[in-house]
Formats: sequence, structure tokens, C-alpha cells
Amino acid sequence: MSNINLIDSFQEFKDFKNIDRPTVISVLEEVFRSMLRKKYGTDENCDVIVNPDNGDLEIWRTRTVMEDGFSEDDDLEIELAEAKKIDPDLEVGDEHIEQITLESFGRRAILAARQTLVSKVLELEKDEIFKKYKDRVGEIVTGEVYQVWKKETLVLDDEGNELMMPKTEQIPADYFKKGDTVRAVISKVDMVNATPKIIISRIAPEFLQRLFEIEVPEIFDGLITIKKIVREPGERAKVAVESYDDRIDPVGACVGMKGSRIHGIVRELKNENIDVINFTNNVSLYITRALSPAKITSIKLDDVTKHASVYLKPDQVSLAIGRGGHNIKLAGKLTGYEIDVYREAGEEDEDVDIEEFSDEIDSWIIDELKAIGCDTAKSVLALSIDELVKRTDLEEETIKEVVSILQSEFE
Repeated sequence: MSNINLIDSFQEFKDFKNIDRPTVISVLEEVFRSMLRKKYGTDENCDVIVNPDNGDLEIWRTRTVMEDGFSEDDDLEIELAEAKKIDPDLEVGDEHIEQITLESFGRRAILAARQTLVSKVLELEKDEIFKKYKDRVGEIVTGEVYQVWKKETLVLDDEGNELMMPKTEQIPADYFKKGDTVRAVISKVDMVNATPKIIISRIAPEFLQRLFEIEVPEIFDGLITIKKIVREPGERAKVAVESYDDRIDPVGACVGMKGSRIHGIVRELKNENIDVINFTNNVSLYITRALSPAKITSIKLDDVTKHASVYLKPDQVSLAIGRGGHNIKLAGKLTGYEIDVYREAGEEDEDVDIEEFSDEIDSWIIDELKAIGCDTAKSVLALSIDELVKRTDLEEETIKEVVSILQSEFE
């Protein structure tokens, strides 16, 4: 054959993604030069000519014509008698140029070259994928769910690259099936056994930040800065924002008219409750805002131990703590202070919202009591244990424990 067509000889080319054509052809050229060195001992007198447009490659070998009996290296020189058999016009000192065909290497060498080429290009492809995603950590990526396992989900990006989303990086309410479109943030990129492993996450604070950047143009343009984000994925999140332009209301801009901007984010996060608050260097005010929607009466700060004692009216305590304690926990993470909540001293017969006991009584038990109209401590204590057992689905031992906790509040 007059030339070697790379596309015909190496069909694997069409399957390579992420590697540009010139790089692949460069690798191919090096593979053939390696074959030349094995066959002839050197490739110094060989020209490998590649046509990147149609995938053709030609190999030409040049040897100097020597007088008969004076050739010292048959790889670099050719004797006159042999040269004249090929071209009668050649004389001593001329250069004899011959084309090397693919068949001359032999079947075994060609198969070995094919395997070497495929291996080298696959290595390059993996390196390219690694470099590409290493530089994109923290960015949002959209992909299609390809396979769902118990502990992780395999997602393919628009180029078919594999992205792994462990169960621990999914929002608890997430449910995916094959073919679903999913958005997540690239959280980690590693090389494992020479293969890039790309981890994506939907619980990382960066995911929420990128969603805000998409939905709120003022954040994307830098007019509003997100100072800090803390999350309990799928439950609640708090976002502190600040604007250096007095004409811009950062909270209003993030929420949007009638919540138009934040609703899309909430839906993406499976109805995660998002509190957007104004950042301030005034610690007392910052903690007050962080404990929203609860209304605080007073705060005592210990800046040395980073401890805050917050006093509220009894009906505000449960709001400050939040369901499952999420609100106060996130407020502490956001402000960097350990927060303790106290009820203001009031009348001795003052009642207490049953939600205030969420740190001692399981939420499902509180829900059972509220379902029968007992939403305060005294409304529960007003009923006998037998009556409570009869009206709820709770065990007698559970009722006795709840009553004991409520009674201790008024002792």
C-alpha cells in the first residue's frame, strides 16, 4: 500500500473523546517511530509525514549510497549494486529514498502498535478529563442519571464522562431513576488507579451558592456578596448576604418579588427552608437575625468563649430552636457563637409551648400530642395518663416519661 491510513488501520480513533486530533496523531507518529527503531535500529534517517486532515501517514527512509563492500551500517547506508536494482540512475554519494509500507512491519508488530496506541491515547484522555474537572471544582454540572445503586448514583455529563454522586452527597429527599436530569456541584476530583474519579454533591454549601448565582443576577455581577452559607441539607439553610451599594436590598434581591427567585432554589433543594439574612459586624444583631424567625428580647455575649445567652418570650423559644434543633444549630454555625436559649422569667402559671421540649422529646411524640390538641405543657398535664394513652397511639411508658419532663419544667 502506498500510504498508511490511520482511520482505516486504527478504528479506535472514532471513540476517543476529549483528545484533540493533533495530539492523537502525534502519539501515533511516536508509536511508528518506536516500530522503526525496533526494525531498523534507528529512526534518525526516517521521515514520518502525517496528514491530519484525512488521517494519512507516510513513512520515508533515507540511506546513503556507498561503493560495494564499503557499507558499514546497513540501516544508514546501502551498497551501489543493491541501490541500482531499485533505481539504475543512482550513484555513489546519492541518497536512496524508499517508502516503508505497513505490511513490511509484520502482523505481530502492527497488532502491538495498535495496542500501544490505544493505551497511550486512553491515558491521555484520562489525564485530560482529570485536568478539566480539577479546574472546575466548585462549579455546577448538569448530567443524566445512568445507574442508581444503593450507596451511589452514576451520572454522565454531556460528553459521556462518568460522575459519581455518593448517597452521602445527596439530599435525604432525593430520589433518582435512570434518565433523570440532575444538577450538582463538583466537590472532589482524584486519580484512583490511573482513572479520574469525579465526585459531585448536592449537599455542599457551594451548591446552594451556585444556585443563588444563577437565580440572582446581582450576586453573579458582584453587587451582592454571599458571606457565609450553612446547611442542614433538605431541612434548613441560612445564607448571610451583604451589599456595598446602599441602593440594593440584598435580602430582597435574593428572595425576589413574592419569592420568585428563591422558590426555584427551594424546589431544587427538595423544599429546604432557606433563611436569607443581612450580614453585619454587630455580633448581637447578627445573632438576632440568625435566629430568625424568632424574636429575641435580649442577648448576653461572652466574646472570649464565643458564647451567647439569648433570652426570649416563652412563645418564641420553640421558633428559636426550630424543628429538630436545626434553627439554633445553624445560627451557631453561621455566627461562630455557641448559643443557649432561655425563657424570660414570667408568671408562675405561665404555660410553655410543647415545641420548646423538642431537645428532650422526639418530634413524632410532640406531633402525636399536638394532634389531640395538646400544644402546650399544661394542656398535656391537664389530662390523666390513662386519658393520654387512650387518645394517642403512644405507649404508657412513653406518656409517663413525657409527663415527667413537662412537670420538671414547673418545679
